[in-house]
Amino acid sequence: MSGTEIFGGWVAAFLTLAIFSYLYKDNPFYKIAEHIFVGVSAGYWTSMFFWTQIQPNLFGRLWPKLEASEMSGGLMSVWYGIYNVLGAVLPAVFPAGGIDKGHGMHLIYIIPFLLGIMMLLSISSKLSWFARWGIAYTVGMAAGLRAYGFLNSNVIGQIKGSAVQFVGGLPFFNLLGDSIFNSLIIVVGTISGLIYFYFSKEHTGILGKVGRLGIYFLMISFGASFGFAVMGRISLLIGRFIDLIDYSKAGYHHATIWIMIVMVALLGYSAFKEKQAPPPTTE
Repeated sequence: MSGTEIFGGWVAAFLTLAIFSYLYKDNPFYKIAEHIFVGVSAGYWTSMFFWTQIQPNLFGRLWPKLEASEMSGGLMSVWYGIYNVLGAVLPAVFPAGGIDKGHGMHLIYIIPFLLGIMMLLSISSKLSWFARWGIAYTVGMAAGLRAYGFLNSNVIGQIKGSAVQFVGGLPFFNLLGDSIFNSLIIVVGTISGLIYFYFSKEHTGILGKVGRLGIYFLMISFGASFGFAVMGRISLLIGRFIDLIDYSKAGYHHATIWIMIVMVALLGYSAFKEKQAPPPTTE
């Protein structure tokens, strides 16, 4: 086993045990792991977003790879002259001859490019008001696209799923397939759930009883979703335990055991010093 793999095992064991140390209390080990996780995640996703979205889809449409004759025109020579200046500063982002990502030139992408620059101006106290334009455009477009996508995927899908039929030779009860009983559950659950969110009339009488039935359906749905999420987290936890067991073997020089001993000793010493410290005085 190479030294790099051993070092990676020690780092992974330390970060895992540091996160688990929060079960004792908030401590410096947990803060170190937390800051490393947030910083590495932010840096990783920023790099991935830049190289998979901004560089090919934005810059690749503003300065696509063209033939030398196509870049020799008046305005084109000026436009690609700007690209050559950027390429001299950042040759990895702006390679010579244009960005070859299979896109044509679409100068309309100058608008999102300028809006992105406006959002970056939020770091300046004097020019931060420019960021409102970029943020307003992004939030508005995202809200519209999300609403349209949610309407097509969730709302219409729920309507199609609720449009059940009780004819066609369906059995009365089938645990996994279509049946009259399952269709009744879908219809009753959908109607009672919608009535629970109907606030134009006080929930009394029949309306209140149907709305209360909708609460039960919602509780079952949320409970099933929560249980599914917990099962996924448990599978991740089992994976971390398996890795800790592997890191405790001789191939990794018993990394898990040594890190746990040092961590427990330091936390115990810190707790002892806090207990021996005099209580703070008040005026």
